[in-house]
Amino acid sequence: MNSQVSRRALLTGAAGLAAAGALPGPARADWRPTEAVRIIVPAAPGGTTDVMGRLLAQHLQVAWGQSTVVENKSGGGGTIAMTDFVRQKPDGHTIMIGNPGPNAIAYNIFRNLSYKPDQLQPVSNMIRTTNIVSAHPSVPVKSIPELIEHLKKNPDSLTYATSGTGQSPHLTAAWFLQLTGLKMAHVPFRGAGPALTAALGGQVDILFDNLFPSLPQVREGKLVGLATTMPERNPLSRDIPTMRESAPELAQFDVSSWFGVFLPRGVPQPVLDALNGEIKTLLARADMMARIADIGAIADYTTPAQYTTFVQNEIEKFGEIIRRENLQMDVNRG
Repeated sequence: MNSQVSRRALLTGAAGLAAAGALPGPARADWRPTEAVRIIVPAAPGGTTDVMGRLLAQHLQVAWGQSTVVENKSGGGGTIAMTDFVRQKPDGHTIMIGNPGPNAIAYNIFRNLSYKPDQLQPVSNMIRTTNIVSAHPSVPVKSIPELIEHLKKNPDSLTYATSGTGQSPHLTAAWFLQLTGLKMAHVPFRGAGPALTAALGGQVDILFDNLFPSLPQVREGKLVGLATTMPERNPLSRDIPTMRESAPELAQFDVSSWFGVFLPRGVPQPVLDALNGEIKTLLARADMMARIADIGAIADYTTPAQYTTFVQNEIEKFGEIIRRENLQMDVNRG
């Protein structure tokens, strides 16, 4: 699905973002595109990956003065888009928005994956946002320590829902259970919406999810927030403790959903520097920082070297969790 970013009125403050992009910013590399720029989003329209791709496209269209097209390519958990992307010419005119699914988890969980990390050039991360653990109000636990105690006394007594096997919320749950030595029965759903519906209806006991859309349900008392999964408390849910705070065995717990930018490997340094500089400028803008805060995320600019290290660490972290779970799947190319 292709669309010019100027037609995406659904983004809050679209006109303001575009106008702000024309303001003077930090010194940037000299390279500029000589033709239309494509930003590939390996997901359907409407999700966070899509939103971040369109915000970046809007900024680049103003900054570079070239038409910038967002192209959604869903399927295979983002791996179909990534397989095609690594074959693109490394000239800066095709950009990918990445996330943990195709850029960290996929390398370890899919037997038939047809691309490798060294075919991608990490440019910079853009944002990170926490996952959240919540419980149906009928479950007799109000915190992670109470959940641990309950499972110790009542093994296999609870079920937990996620948006699907091998997704970030599932691996969040798997790591929690591995570190505590406990067990719960996993009930995977085809997406976050059905998992949330089942949790709200009491069909499952515990829900592992991204911060949204669970947080509004916690605020309304329809779910009980037990913990968030990043090291620091989320600004939108400061009353909910982190996993790290909740138990000694969780002291190193850190799982986030992150959304960043990649180019095909082999891109010239001036191209890499130019795109990295524009991401830094975008994330430093006051209107962008407000937009990021609205979705409960934090801005996370990195240099290419820092992002390369971060992604590799994520690959290794999720790889260890996946190996302990003995999870292996084939890419669904439908």
